[in-house]
Amino acid sequence: MEKCGANPPTVKALSSRRFNPFDEALEPERATIWEMLVARDNEAFVSEDWSLVAGDFWDERFEGISANGSTDPAAWTLTYPTLDAYRRDWLRMAGEFLRTPLVDGDHLGLLYAMTTLDRFEFRGDRLLVWKRFRAESPLEGGGELSISLQSIFRLHRDGDRWRIVGFIGYLPLEAGT
Repeated sequence: MEKCGANPPTVKALSSRRFNPFDEALEPERATIWEMLVARDNEAFVSEDWSLVAGDFWDERFEGISANGSTDPAAWTLTYPTLDAYRRDWLRMAGEFLRTPLVDGDHLGLLYAMTTLDRFEFRGDRLLVWKRFRAESPLEGGGELSISLQSIFRLHRDGDRWRIVGFIGYLPLEAGT
């Protein structure tokens, strides 16, 4: 088990599109959460390096629910009952994404361009964060990669930092949202 309040690794910016929209002086918690849920996750994803994000999760408390592309909770499943189950699928998805033949080849830039944190709901030592993914990118040989999904992340405070304890992911994102 990781030490309570352990510091996450520092991830060197690999993309020129990396821009934290939250001012660290005015909104320090939102800026920190953006670094975790967007910057560190994106950089680790394109590096296929889970170790960069492993400390952002609270292993013993984690569970991940897949909405399976549906707004109907009856269609949702406890796809990730453990962090290890999520780690394995996260690595699989990273590999698939990197094999996607983008015209410009800039997978990391696309991740930054498509990802926003649109809402934060703080309640003491608990936090919900809405992470949205919107992208349309041309593919080599024709066609287009189109993504319009959202996830709701659940975080708990652990000492002096926030850690991910779960999420509901792969929710459809309606146009105009």
